[in-house]
This record gives sequence, structure tokens and C-alpha cells, in this order.
Amino acid sequence: MPLHFSCTMCGRCCHGLRLPLGLTEARTWLSEGGTVELFCEAIPWPQEMPADDGVAQHKRKRSFPAASGSLPVRVIVSLLASFAGACPNLRSDMTCGIYERRPMACRIYPAEVNPFISVDPGQKLCPPEAWESDAPLQTDRGGWADTSVADAVDSRRGADYREADAKGRLCELLGINAAGLTNEGVVTHTPERSRFLAALDAVSTEDGPESARSPWIMVSHRDRTLSLLASAGAHLLHAGEVLNPGRRFIAFVEPGTYV
Repeated sequence: MPLHFSCTMCGRCCHGLRLPLGLTEARTWLSEGGTVELFCEAIPWPQEMPADDGVAQHKRKRSFPAASGSLPVRVIVSLLASFAGACPNLRSDMTCGIYERRPMACRIYPAEVNPFISVDPGQKLCPPEAWESDAPLQTDRGGWADTSVADAVDSRRGADYREADAKGRLCELLGINAAGLTNEGVVTHTPERSRFLAALDAVSTEDGPESARSPWIMVSHRDRTLSLLASAGAHLLHAGEVLNPGRRFIAFVEPGTYV
């Protein structure tokens, strides 16, 4: 059935978030004093996936090829604006101080960029009355009823695909080579601001070589995962050894939980 939505300007989606950014957006956010983190995750990729596997192809387009030891992997790097409390651009009246040039992710919310994730009102920050609007957000066939949202989703997803290799070069310039296992956890990196800005400038002006250069380290907090990755020839690091002022591990699952 169709999904209806209208923003109530409650401001909940503007507090305590990690906001996905493109490369240009990340540079702007940093230059204006904000914090940007790189979230790195890796997927073992010993062989190419079938062309009709939509989920796998989506991940492939978002990632760049690399290796961890003798294990071929694909690495997904997400640039995220990070802030505690209110967004630095949120005004006291709950309007956006950079509305006309706000990041693409802000234009999209509460829609989804990932074509394989459905919008679930229960998982969104918006109040119930936002979903009682007469304004359609999504059609009963799953398409976006609002053309501005549809355009923003297409633009954000396209940029995510196009920028994958540039993010590989960015990591190379910043000396970043540690990633969590997809769906299990991520390694976050927060480079020093001036160095980060210089690297962003470099990848925006140079095509650069292919991304598969420096070897990557797979990080996990689960002994079984580390054992399986070791048997596949990966270079490993336990999550407990990752922590330093500019790097940490965020787990998505409990250490002893396996399905």
C-alpha cells in the first residue's frame, strides 16, 4: 500500500546522527568546522557474484577491490558527518541554516537510498503524525511519489557508486587500511582535519591508479570470525587492538552471537 509522509519539523532527525556524505559534501562539512568519520567495512570476494544477484551487485558498485593477505575483498568506505546533540546547522526554530545546500542525505530522509531496504516508519525518528499526512511518499509499487525525493535518491546512489574508487585512493593517501567484516562491524577513522582536507582535494583533482594497492587488515571482535578469516588467508587484527585516538571498532552484533 502507498506510504504517506510530511515533515513536522520536529528536529529529531537533526540530532545525534552520523550523516552520510559524498566527497564534495565531506570537504564542505570539514572546512566549516564539522567532524567527518570514515567507516570501513570489507566483504570477502573470492569470485565474482552472479549478475542477477541484485544485493551483491549493489555492494560491488559501492566498493573498491583490494586484498587482505591472500583473500580478495571489496571495501566499502562511508563518509559520515558526526555530531552529538543538535546538528550545528539547526536553528532554534528547528529550521535548517543551510537548507538550500544541505547534504543529499537530508533531502532524502526518511526515504532509503538502498533499493533493497523498505521504509519502516517504526525505525524512523519522525513522530506518528508525520505518517498520517495526505502527501504520498511512496507508491504501492515501491516507487517514490515525490519527484524531488526520487531525484535525490538517484543522485545519492549514483554518487556512492561513482566515488567508490576515489574513496580507495583517499584511504591510500590517509594510510587507512583496517576494516570490519560487513554486517558484523566497522572500523571508524577520524583523520586530522588539515590532512583529511588535503587528501580530499587530491582525490577530487586526480584520477589516480586502481584502488587495489596496500593490503587491508580485517578486524573482528569474534574469535570464530577471526579463525575463519585466518583460514582464508586474511591479515587480521582483534577489535581490542584497534583502539587509538583516531580509530575505533563499532560492533553490530554481540561477540558470541552466530546465526
